[in-house]
Amino acid sequence: MQIYLLRHAIAEDPKPGVPDADRPLTSEGARKLRDILKRARGGGLDPAKILASPFRRAQETANLAAKALEFHEPIITTKTLVPSSLAQETWDEIRLYKGEPSLLLVGHEPAMGQLTGYLLAVPELQVDFKKGAMVRVDVPSLSLRPRGVLKWMLAPKLAG
Repeated sequence: MQIYLLRHAIAEDPKPGVPDADRPLTSEGARKLRDILKRARGGGLDPAKILASPFRRAQETANLAAKALEFHEPIITTKTLVPSSLAQETWDEIRLYKGEPSLLLVGHEPAMGQLTGYLLAVPELQVDFKKGAMVRVDVPSLSLRPRGVLKWMLAPKLAG
C-alpha cells in the first residue's frame, strides 16, 4: 500500500476566542498547497481514499487535494489524525483499508512526523514536517507493525 501523509497547509494564526480546531487556511497556504499537489500528482499521487482530521484546516486541505487530484469520493473524517493522535491508533485505522492500493492522510504535527517514523519502523525518527509537506511511504504488508519504505518527501519550498 502507498501511504501519503500530508500536513495541512498554512492556517491563520490562533485568535482569542477562536478554538484551535476552527482555524482556516490562508490564501498563501492554499496557493502553496496547490503547487505541492501538482508536483505530487506528477509523481503518481492518485489515492483510493482520502482521510482527514476533523480540524477545519485539515478538512480544507483535504478538499483542495480532492479538487486538485480530481478525486470524487467522500473524504473520510477521522479523529485518529488530530494533532495528539498516536501512531499505533492511526496504523490500526489504516489497516481497515487493506484492500486499497493507496491512502492520502491529512493531519497535523506532531502526529504526522511521529506517524512517518512509525511507518518506517523507526519510531524515534524525527521528521521536520512543514505545513503543506507531503511524504510517501510504501508499506508492503499491513501486519501488526509496519515496516515501510520511504519513497519521497516533498517540502513546500521545493514545489514552487
